[in-house]
Formats: sequence, structure tokens, C-alpha cells
Amino acid sequence: MSKGNSTKITDELYAYMLAHNPPLDAVQRGLVTTTYDRLPDHAGMQSAEEQAPLLAFLVRLVNARHVVEVGTFTGFSALAMAQALPADGTLIACDISEEWTAYGKEAWAKAGVADRVDLRIAPALDTLRAMPAEPHIDFAYLDADKENYVAYWEELVPRMRAGGLIAADNVLLHGRVVDPGAGGAAAAGIRAFNEHVAADARMDSVMLTVADGLTLARKR
Repeated sequence: MSKGNSTKITDELYAYMLAHNPPLDAVQRGLVTTTYDRLPDHAGMQSAEEQAPLLAFLVRLVNARHVVEVGTFTGFSALAMAQALPADGTLIACDISEEWTAYGKEAWAKAGVADRVDLRIAPALDTLRAMPAEPHIDFAYLDADKENYVAYWEELVPRMRAGGLIAADNVLLHGRVVDPGAGGAAAAGIRAFNEHVAADARMDSVMLTVADGLTLARKR
């Protein structure tokens, strides 16, 4: 098996890549800093810096007006996507923590996009199942508890419009997906999810080595 023109991402190369991407704005940068300062033990849950411009790019690419995020944490990814939405667009942000999402609410207000974010504090499966059953979602970002990825997928896919896009984060799980010694519910959940997505005839999907692994899937 050949990896082709594989490039090792050094710190210098990572910095170069960031320098050639759209930079974080002041509110985005402030939220990243706040997350690491105030929640150092959990800050690794935040989407990688390069994912913010990527998510914004994808939202614009599919002309999204209706976005769903499963797993919001402190709201960094939601901020980037909300900023990319048109003024009448809506992002439904699903999370169970009022404490963590409070940082996001403050940042969304600072950025002037609070009216585009519909934060729903509840188990995400309950929130998804309460949504209209017909296809209406343009873009969805999945970055929550790995054990429920397949369940989230099964609620999202029927609600995606044709051509709609799902982005799923952490599909490599820091390499644990190919480590036979890596047990636990998270590893099992991601392995099951990756197999499930690859076999789903309703979607076209690709897995990319972006950050901790990102799968993009388009509704046929």
C-alpha cells in the first residue's frame, strides 16, 4: 500500500498552513484563548484552528441556510459556521452543558450572530428526533460523544436535503481506530461509525486526514 506523496506535518509546516488560510478574527481568537485559559482540562475538545475556516467554506459551498451542529462545547465551530450563514440562516446547536456553551453565547453576541444560533440544551438525540422528519438540513457538523455517532447519523441523514453535507470530526480518534489494544466505548463507537458510513448507499463519503480525521458525506 502506497501513501503517495505523504507529508509529515511539523510545527513549522502547521504554522505555514495556518498562515495561508483565512485567519481567525478577533472574536474567534478570543474564544479559543478563553477556552484554553478557563477549561484547560477540556480544551482538547475544541475543533482545531484550521477547521473554523474549513467549516465556514463548506457552509458557503453548499449555500446552507439550515445548519445543525451536534456537540457545541464552547461554541468555536458554531461561531465560524454562523458567521458564514446568510443573515436569515439558522444554526441549531445541540449540547448538554449550559456552563460550556455560555462561552459560546458570549462570543456569538460579540460577533453579531447570536440571532442565527438556536442553542438547544438537551440530549442531542432528543433534539434531532424533535425536528421535522422531511429533508431540510443543508449542512451538519458532528462532533459529540463518539458512542452515539451512528445514532446521530441515522437521525441526520433522512433530514438532509439532496446535496446536503455532513462533516464528522474525530474519525481517526488519535490513531486508536487502528490500535487493536485501544478498547473503550469511544473507540468502538468510531470504528462502528466509520464502517457504517462507508456502507451507507444514501451518501457519498470521503475520509480525510484533517486534524483528528474528518469525514465528509454528501446526500445522494
